Amino acid sequence: MELNYEKKSIWEVVDEQEHKEIYAYGERYKNFLDNCKTEREATGFIVNQAKEHGFVELKEALKGQIKKGDKIYINNKDKSCVLVVIGEDINEGLNIVGSHLDCPRLDVRAVPFSEDKNILMMKTHYYGGIKKHQWTTIPLAMHGVIFTNEGKKVEIKIGEKEDEPVFYITELLAHLSKDLNAKTLGAAIEGEKLAIIAGHDSYNFKDEKENPIKKCILKYLNEKYGITESDFQVAELEIVPATKARDVGFDGAMIASHGHDDRVCAYATLEAILKVENPKRTAVALFVDKEEIGSVGNTSMNAPYMGNMIAEIANNQNENYNDLTMRRIMANSKVLSADVTAAIDPLYSDATEDSNTALSGCGISLAKFTGHGGKFSSNDANPEFLNELRELFKQEKVMWQTTELGKIDQGGGGTIAYILANQGAEVVDIGTAMLSMHAPVELLSKADCYMTSKAYHAFLK
Repeated sequence: MELNYEKKSIWEVVDEQEHKEIYAYGERYKNFLDNCKTEREATGFIVNQAKEHGFVELKEALKGQIKKGDKIYINNKDKSCVLVVIGEDINEGLNIVGSHLDCPRLDVRAVPFSEDKNILMMKTHYYGGIKKHQWTTIPLAMHGVIFTNEGKKVEIKIGEKEDEPVFYITELLAHLSKDLNAKTLGAAIEGEKLAIIAGHDSYNFKDEKENPIKKCILKYLNEKYGITESDFQVAELEIVPATKARDVGFDGAMIASHGHDDRVCAYATLEAILKVENPKRTAVALFVDKEEIGSVGNTSMNAPYMGNMIAEIANNQNENYNDLTMRRIMANSKVLSADVTAAIDPLYSDATEDSNTALSGCGISLAKFTGHGGKFSSNDANPEFLNELRELFKQEKVMWQTTELGKIDQGGGGTIAYILANQGAEVVDIGTAMLSMHAPVELLSKADCYMTSKAYHAFLK
């Protein structure tokens, strides 16, 4: 019996076949990242994959008797979705892996245009917890949807192709930054200064005295997309880095990309559920929106769509279904709250506690509790459930480690865990450790990505 605990590197434990699979998994994950830069794009990707793997929409499944092995999905407003593989007895509870699809970004405001000093800008509002200065002086892309006056829905994606223009947020040059440098890092760039450059050419309206660049751009947008300025009031346009997921290091063993939080866990969940066939307990893959801003709104974890879906399935399978049936199902359920956490950064290790913070490359990271300070606003997992997971991971050869989000009084954070725990389910936070979380481009280990999906599959199958 080993008396001491010591973290082990995945790279030093896996065999040749699994080593190759780590890199193969990384390629599949990068493809997901490059094609899913918004929650809408991610939902579309997931639903398409589900259909290709035999999942049917809930309304179709309800036309017959739902049975073990059936694969069912719902698409909630194109911004969140749920995949379910039916087990033996839904009344015995569910095994749920819940991730989120939204990421920190900039959102274009309803009345965005501002022309000044021969430059046209579009105003934005940052979404989620960001360091505002990190979003300046990098190439940016625009993704989203906008509706024309005729009610036509237009999909926008500008800045991803090499021959397309990008957008850009300026910052004051170093030569004139004496006053700016005297400010704290958090106060240096105000939210109102996160305006993207959208145009500069006034040629076609050169005789106009007022806003000639804006008129040129509106003419271009109308000719290309059929939209007018007022259509921005009924749009959802997101500004994200115009970069592809890239391997990092001479060995390419890490991935730098926008959106690792939390699409690394979302993709791991997707691969895991697509492999599940005829589980004993009903397996649920949950992909939610709005986690980064507190899980509010009708596409978030606090919305009832997952509960409504499970209730419909339970009603189909239970002759005497009532409200108590659903309460019992959730009380019997077990949940992996699939969200990222911080890995120790060797350059900033003073913000973390070495023994209780995840190391890159040592496996999926389990956080017994989140919150901040004295565990405020935290889900605190029960040890009985933790021991059950430990035995499962031992059996399935899943490498894992425990973690906390930094030093006790340094900060903190939360996930969707408490929402499902409030319904009586056993819940623990468990996901991929990463570096530079919430930066425009984040960094993580391919080995940890792979082990995250391996852990989720072991739990769902």
